[in-house]
Parts: sequence; C-alpha cells; structure tokens
Amino acid sequence: MTDPPKPPRQTPATARAYLAAALSGILAGLSRPPIDWGILSLVALVPLLAVVVTARPKRAFVLGFVAGAVYFASLVSWAVYFGSVAVVPFVAVLASVWGAACALIALLARRGIASPWTTAAVWVVGEGTIARWPLGGFSWGELGYASHDLAALRSLAAIGGVSLVSYVVVVVNAYIARYRRKSSIAALVAIGAAVGLWFAVEPATTPTGTLHIAVVQGNDINRDLTDAEMAAFTLPSKHFALAAGLSGRYDLVVFPESAFHPEQIDDPRITTQLGATARRLHSYVLANGLHDVEGGARVDNRNVLYDRTGHTVATYDKRHLVPFGEWVPWRTTLEHWISALQRIPRDFRPGTSTPIMYVDGRPIATVLCFESAFGYEVRPLIADGAQLIVVSTNNRSYRRSANSAQHVAIGQIRAAETGRALVQAAVSGHSAIVDFRGRVRAETPLFRNGVLTADVVTRRGATLYVRFGEWVYVASVLALAAALLLATKRGRGVSTPRISSVERSSR
Repeated sequence: MTDPPKPPRQTPATARAYLAAALSGILAGLSRPPIDWGILSLVALVPLLAVVVTARPKRAFVLGFVAGAVYFASLVSWAVYFGSVAVVPFVAVLASVWGAACALIALLARRGIASPWTTAAVWVVGEGTIARWPLGGFSWGELGYASHDLAALRSLAAIGGVSLVSYVVVVVNAYIARYRRKSSIAALVAIGAAVGLWFAVEPATTPTGTLHIAVVQGNDINRDLTDAEMAAFTLPSKHFALAAGLSGRYDLVVFPESAFHPEQIDDPRITTQLGATARRLHSYVLANGLHDVEGGARVDNRNVLYDRTGHTVATYDKRHLVPFGEWVPWRTTLEHWISALQRIPRDFRPGTSTPIMYVDGRPIATVLCFESAFGYEVRPLIADGAQLIVVSTNNRSYRRSANSAQHVAIGQIRAAETGRALVQAAVSGHSAIVDFRGRVRAETPLFRNGVLTADVVTRRGATLYVRFGEWVYVASVLALAAALLLATKRGRGVSTPRISSVERSSR
C-alpha cells in the first residue's frame, strides 16, 4: 500500500506573501482606536497590494481575506461581548469584502489595468457596498475613518464624504506599492494635494447662533445591572441626580440612550422628572428610552424632546436597526442553533418619523447610536435643514473596549462631511463635542459620571458632500464597470509585468 501523497510544501516566498497580507491587516488595525495611529493608513495596504497585483484572482482573494480578517478581528473585537459565536462569522463576512476587492484588483492587473486610481475605485466600491448590504450594511470599517485626526485628509470629507477620504488613502497606498522608488514623491504629491484642498476648501456653512448644551453621562457601572439595582431605579436616579446639580439656563439638556434602563420612556416616574428638569432649567430636554408596541411583542427605541415648559413636543423612533443587536434575522431558525440570541427576546420596530427636531425653531438632527456610522443616512438630514447633529448612544455593552473611541472618530468624519457641529451623548462615555470641521473640543472618559457642557455653534448651508451626496461611490462604481468591460474585451492576452520571487509565489 502506497503512502498518500504529501501536500505541496509551502515555499518561503509564499509564506512571505501571506505574512505581507497579515502585516497590512495589523497596520490597518493600528491606524484605528485604541492605538489610533491614523498616519499608518497611508501605508497599511502597501504590503498587501504589492503581492496582490501580480497574483491570480483566487490567490488574491485569499490574501485579501487574510488581511481583512486580521484588520476586522482587531477593529470589532468588542463584538465578543455579544458572545464569541458572533465574532467569527462577522469577521469572515467583512474580510470577504477585502478578499473580493483584492481578487478584482488582481483580475484587472492581469488584463493590464493596474492604475492606482482604478485600485482605489475598486476599494471604495467594496467599502460602499458593505456599508449598505446585507442587513442594512456595516460602515464601521471604512479606511477613511482612520483620518479622523488628520485634518488635511479629514477635510476632504466635506467634498466627497468618507468615501473620498478612503479613495485618497488607497491611491497613496497603491502608488507606493506599484512605484516603489518613486513612492515618496507620489505620496508627497497626494498628501500635498490634500493639504492644499484643506486650506482652499472652506465648508460652505455659516453660523446661525449658539446653543448652551449639557450632556448628562450617568452610568459608571462597568457590568450588567443586577436585578436589585434595576428594581432600585439605579440608572435613572444617577442621571437625575446629575441633572439636579445643574444651575443657570440651558438651551438643551441631553440624556443619552438607555439613561433610564430598564424603565420605559413613558413611565410616569421618568416623564414627571424630565418635565420638571425642563421647567427648572428653562431648557429643552432630549431623552431616550424604550417604548412598548404591539402589546409588548415589539419595542421602539425612542427619543423624546421636551420644551422649556416641560411638555413633549417631538418623538423619534430609531429607523436603522442593528441586526443581531436590535432585531434577529431568521429568528425561528437561528435560535435553535445560537443560544446567545435569547438575550434579544423581542425585535425592535423600525421607526418612520423624522429625526429632525426643533429647539427654539432651530432644526437639529437626532441620531440614535450606530445610525451615525452611515453618512448616506445623516446627509439627507442636513440637506433638509438640520443645523446640528446630536448622537445619543449606549456603548456600555462594549465595556472599556475601543468601540466608544471608534464611535467618536466616526462622528468627527460626520461633522466634517456636513459642516455641522456634532454632540455625542454616551451613557457611559465617551461623550464628546465636535466642531464643524471635525475637531474634538471636549470629551469625557469612560465610566465616569459627570455633565459635559459647552456652547455649540449651529450652522446652515451645504458642503459639496451635502449638495452632491455619494458621488465618489457612484463614480467608483462606474469606473469599475468600465474597467471590467475593458478587461473583458482584452481577454487573457495581456502579460503581467516582471515580478519578484515573492510576488511570483503569491500566484
């Protein structure tokens, strides 16, 4: 009986190709919080693109998947708090987008289409697609968010949204990967162009006034509440105690998402004190809580606005719900296999009301939690006249992970895109005040109770992004379609450029 054939031995060069892919994932992860070295995003993809551009599409997919898996495993490691069973499929789906992008880049390169500009278009299409589909999409991982503290790059968001920031970042990476000896010149030219735009492009917005705002952050308990704590009205009491310490006159007081857990937002004990707070401070009050519907079978995630006299004047129910967080797709089937889904006993109902509310006649956009991660959903609110963005969120479930810092970083890009100040009210931190250029002006630590106060300037007018929307994504889709059509016509007759042993092994 003969021995079964041994699998082919992996060459050192092939191993180096996978190490290069993994290195790209590591560098991309380091560019985001908690490490937050955003400048690394300008070189993070270089090792990956250097080996992908000469790989066969199938191998390129695997290399991209490896890089994406490393990146997203770092970025969304906080998903483990929903159960370890959630992390692996979540990361695998997201990593597949990087894999698909790399496969397309390799396919086009084998047809002689390897321009850095085309590479960036492929990448933006991948990011833009996963931000919309499936199940409402996931925009958290777009590379442009790494530039939240790089003013020159962040300012590009006012022109073309986070997609334009991602596009420029990938162009720089692709130039360095392809034109190694000329990489420094290409990178400097691209960054110089971004800096020039930063000084040349002023968000086309003008001030309309100032709102004196207080954000009440009252959850310092870094764990789930016990039954006794919930029965004792613990979280509502902490938040109302902080509000009782406020004095003077405020224009808007914000209680974050889940500030009154587990009570309903229309519980008389809650509504009475919210109304009293509004009257005492002569302030509008924005609060959040759950609202039972359909006999308790489903629930709304509801924002409620009180006017200065303590009366309810507007409500908003969250529209973009989080799958497996606020509703469970294919619940009947999956609950038999995933016991962790029992932690979500009922589905939220998507809202239909407008997120725009009025404080003394000034329109503000009231955005709930992860809704702020979708620029294409926030932009229409600004186009409809909102002069300020208020994000009410509960990131307590993610404990001391990087999730909260990542959320603030995303808010910085939203502010830069729209030319609007953004107030992030987080029940356990980080709460933050972000100005219209995306600069953080004040921020709270995690799990430290307190009140964040600031005079926030409201603005009107439209940036180019607000005016023209997702034109970068649309242009990238068209560019990719044209490139694929050209590649189809060329067929397989185009030879690839001379490659090194490392690159050859990646094929």
